[in-house]
Parts: sequence; structure tokens; C-alpha cells
Amino acid sequence: MLWGCFSAKGPGRLICVKERMNGAMYGEILSENLLPSARALKMKCGWVFQHDNDPKHTARATKEWLRKKHFKVLEGPSQSPDLNPIENLWRELKVCVAQQQYNAVWIIFFILGLGTLLPWNFFMTATMYFTNRLKDPAVEGSAILTANTTVVEGDTRSILESKFNNVMTLCAMVPLLIFTCLNSFIHQRIPQNWRIAGCLSVILVVFLLTAVLVKVDMGPLPFFSLTIIKIICINSFGAVLQGSLFGLAAMLPASYTTPIMSGQGLAGTFAAFSMICALASGSALQDSAFGYFITACVVIFLAILSYLALPSMEFFQYYLESNGSKPAGGDEENKMNLLKKGTIWVMALSVCFVFTITIGTFPAVTVDVRSTMADGGAWDTYFIPVSCFLLFNVMDWAGRSLTAVCMWPGKNSVILPVMVGLRVVFVPLFMLCNVQPRNNLPVLFAHDAWYIVFIILFSFSNGYLASLCMCFGPKKVAQREAETAGTIMAFFLSLGLALGAALSFVFRIII
Repeated sequence: MLWGCFSAKGPGRLICVKERMNGAMYGEILSENLLPSARALKMKCGWVFQHDNDPKHTARATKEWLRKKHFKVLEGPSQSPDLNPIENLWRELKVCVAQQQYNAVWIIFFILGLGTLLPWNFFMTATMYFTNRLKDPAVEGSAILTANTTVVEGDTRSILESKFNNVMTLCAMVPLLIFTCLNSFIHQRIPQNWRIAGCLSVILVVFLLTAVLVKVDMGPLPFFSLTIIKIICINSFGAVLQGSLFGLAAMLPASYTTPIMSGQGLAGTFAAFSMICALASGSALQDSAFGYFITACVVIFLAILSYLALPSMEFFQYYLESNGSKPAGGDEENKMNLLKKGTIWVMALSVCFVFTITIGTFPAVTVDVRSTMADGGAWDTYFIPVSCFLLFNVMDWAGRSLTAVCMWPGKNSVILPVMVGLRVVFVPLFMLCNVQPRNNLPVLFAHDAWYIVFIILFSFSNGYLASLCMCFGPKKVAQREAETAGTIMAFFLSLGLALGAALSFVFRIII
């Protein structure tokens, strides 16, 4: 406990009280510190002393001491400690102390953001490993068609192998959307620590199992079934985790959504860089996949430790406590009021549109662009891994991270939704690049430089605008509604991913 005093001329003494304070101890503190503080501040005669009606302050011994010292005491009404100006000073002191942990909390949210997407990015990076294990041993290397092969002449892929990417997309997007929506309704019923630490733990177990299975021989059908179950689990629990994190960050200042978005951006960059390293080293698919999954386990474990350390941060606790008072109405009523009032519609629809355009184009269209400068050289091998995946993720990360120092335009500016809408121009631009094979549209931007410039602008605008929307959305509502607003924003983010995945098929057919 602390005791302190201040006046218009400045602060007086501040002392730490280690024992339980009573009336006698309070009198000793006043006698040893009040008059010396008044002298140090050069207070003139006639100053008035104010304290509230705490029992220690109104004790007979305290009143007698003040009377003997001839202090003028400002009387206050009962049950009104907030009228004491010292309460404001205590609040400022608490904020100043908490600010010292600003960087630590920022780093924790960054690690949590990294932990939400890095595992799934590594899972997708290992797609070739999964399809390789789905090959039918009976027809491998043969053009003879059987019940388990595709009906394309000369194609010996099994049905499981040829349909894996489509099934993976479906089994990822549907649970992601459903459980993000579900989280926006259950986040008040299930404790936050259960949702975040629990989801991270389940995902950790799934990736440990995935790493172990790399070394276990298994038939194509059982392996396919188990992999699909793991995909559903990862995205179901990942959806609840992501929605809960954005809801948690919404209780803090707007800048604390940035480290989550930035961590997610680094996850993509890390996965793309790992893919290029594996390609350059010529590592076997199983060895590369095992490295991906073990790395994901380490990151998830680090995220769990970081989250467990978060409650000990006074900076975090201060904002958590200030957000603790909830209205009497239920969360569903709170959510419906937010949607009816339309306070976050613009930001929610904006983030949805950003990811619809991005996922609709990347990677379904961008991955099929062919270099016109490689001429069969090494650049032909690294063109898509570097120009498409690595460059996209690096610039996306840069855009997300920029919001830590710059948040233009503001949350109420009409420029922000206009900038979001203008991103639709990237769809025809990429369609008119050298996408192969193509049947309908001409190639207007054949040179590699055009494609690289488009990727830079496309990815940077995605990261910057999406991060702005996610930061501003919860700040357009009252503080007590911030967590609910954060979960709603996470739902619209997931909705954009799902809509983009559906549109990607349409865009590719148009080409």
C-alpha cells in the first residue's frame, strides 16, 4: 500500500506501507510526512487538508491529532471517496507503472499472432508431402486406369491425390467460418483462458501427432481420412483462437491489434522462406515436412508460455479491469445492438472485402503466372516461390507492421473504405498477366516486372488496410462492447476468406 499527498504546488512525500494500516498508524504517517511535505512545498498559512471518510481518517485519534495541530480539514459527504483528488493521481501513477510493461505485452501479442497462423501455413507448405503419400502404389508410374485413378488420359494420380487440394480448402474454410461465428456468441460463456490456452493446446497435440505420422507408414485412404480430421480440428480450434485473440486485443488500445496482425504476417513470410530453403537444399519431402511440423510445435509451445505470462503484466491487468464492468443485458443483446446501430458495419465489411479480393486472387491466379524471362533457367524454378509467395508475405507483413507507427486515414474517414474498394482493380490486372494455361483473356502484362510491381502493391495494401480495419473496428464502440466488437470483426475476416476461396474458382474459369 502507498500513502502520498500533493498540492497545487506539486507532489509531496510518497511512502510505502508494508503493514495493515489502522487509525494509529495513519496518525503516525501524518505526523511524520504531512508537515514535512507542506514545508518542502513552501505552503503558506491557511492551507486546507483533504482526505476522504475512510474509517482510519475519521477515527477519534486521527481527528484529535488534526485538531491539536490546528489543521483545517475539508469535510466531504459520506460514501464518496472518488471526490478526493488523490484518486486521480493514483490512477496516473498506475498507468505510468503499467506503461513500463508496454513492450513486453506487445511482444506477447506478436507471438500469439505468430502462433495462430504459422502452424497452418506450414501445414499448407507441406502440401506436396501429403499428396505424395496419397499416391496409389498399384498404379504409380503406370498409365493404366483403375477405380482409384483419375479419368484423364496419361494421368496416374489417384482420386485422393488429385482431389486433396480442393478437399483441404473446403475442410479448412467451412469450420473456420462456422467456429468463428460460434465464438462470437460463446465468448462470454466460456472463460477466455480456456478458449485461448485450450485451443493452443489442442493444436499443439494435433501437430505433434502430424510430426509423428511422418515416420509412420500408412495406407493412402487411412492417411487421407486422418489428415482431413486434422485439418478440421486445426481450423475449428484456430477459428476460436483467432476470434478470442482479437476480442482480447480489443480491450486494449487500438495499437494492440497490430502485433497480432504483424505476427500473422511474419508467419506467412517464415513459411515461404522455409519453402524456398527446402527447395534450394533438395531435401526429401518427408524430411522437409517433419521440419515444418516440429517448428510449428515449438512456436505453439512458445505461444502458450507467452499467454500464461500475460496475466502477470500490470499493464494488461489495468485494461482488463477497466473493461470488467459489463451491462446487465446478455451478450447476444449486446451483439445485436452493435449490428443494428451499424457502428462497426463499415469496418467489418471493409475487412471482409479486403480478404475476399486477396484470397480470390492469391494464390489461385497469381500462382499460375509464368515467367517470360527465365528461359528454362533457375529463375523458372524460383519465380513463383520468390515473386509470388515470399514477396507477397514480406510486403503483407510490412503493411501490417506499418500500422504500429502510422494509422492513416482515421477510423471515421471515408478515404479508408474508398481505398479498400479500389483494391478490386488488382483482379483484372493479375488476370491480364501471363497466367497459364488460359483460354479467354489476352496477355497485356507479359513482362515479369509488371507482375512483381502488382504483387508488391497488392500485398502491401492487403496488410495495411486489413490491419487498419481490425484496429479501428473495436474502437468505434463503447469500451464495454470492445471484446464483442473484436469477435465480430474476426468473423467478418473469416467470411472474407471463405468468399475469396469461392471466388477464386470463378476468377480462374474466367481466364
